[in-house]
Amino acid sequence: MSIACRHISSLSQIMSGAAAVGASSCIGAAAAASCSSAGSSYVTVGGCTGVAGRLPGRVLEHVFSYLDLPDLMQCSLVCWHWNTTLADENSEVWRSLCARSLSEEALRSDILCNLPTYKGKLKSYQHALSTHDCSRNVYVKKNGFTLHRNPIAQSTDGARAKIGFSEGRHAWEIWWEGPLGTVAVIGLATKRANMQCQGYVALLGSDDQSWGWNLVDNNLLHNGQVNGNFPQCNNAPKYQIGERIRVILDMDDKTLAFERGFEFLGVAFRGLPKACLFPAVSAVYGNTEVTMVYLGKPLDG
Repeated sequence: MSIACRHISSLSQIMSGAAAVGASSCIGAAAAASCSSAGSSYVTVGGCTGVAGRLPGRVLEHVFSYLDLPDLMQCSLVCWHWNTTLADENSEVWRSLCARSLSEEALRSDILCNLPTYKGKLKSYQHALSTHDCSRNVYVKKNGFTLHRNPIAQSTDGARAKIGFSEGRHAWEIWWEGPLGTVAVIGLATKRANMQCQGYVALLGSDDQSWGWNLVDNNLLHNGQVNGNFPQCNNAPKYQIGERIRVILDMDDKTLAFERGFEFLGVAFRGLPKACLFPAVSAVYGNTEVTMVYLGKPLDG
């Protein structure tokens, strides 16, 4: 503990230097900060010099376990030694940050059962449904992942995720934990799409800023029009409460696809715009709940 505390100020200087000069000059910033705290003594380990190079992995882990995620991201850019120390996604660093950031309910329940690492759980929390970018008639529960809709008559209410995507491939799971009502839609929305409207309607897909799959009648919706049934098969089974739907967004190919029970249902939307698109849901039933968990990059095949 004493060794770790002695170098916290040095880590702070190094991270500040890294933020100021950018990732390409992080190693130089690390060396400069280490020089000021360690005098003329230099030992090089994994591209780091001075204090940064002398600290063993176990001490670094202990110090890192007190930092928040933005600081850890900066630390991972300082040098190869620090990056390697943070590479273990189940280390004490990520476990400690999980314990501080996530609710006990989220960690002990099966909400995050498909995320095997602490770092993956933290990333999922970063991408969860937003408590601010949503209808006034809904709120995110204390577990941080589940949306609750209040029993408001003649209103359709939605929510966007905290983070949208303009590139890369991404996957997340969504499941209803209460009645669907007449309309229950999952899909995508831009920042301009409305998250509340009067009446009971398919909010996602009601304009050109959103794309949705209505789980009640299996219709695909965009720009206020029905784009056919989904999945495209005879007598497609209806959604069952508690069933996890996996959503797969490919911003490189501009497609949105769905899986159910590890069965690939097909591509639902093609030709998505080159814009920042957010995972989104909309619901109408009072006291129903919807949970969304970001999984990261989808596995091929």
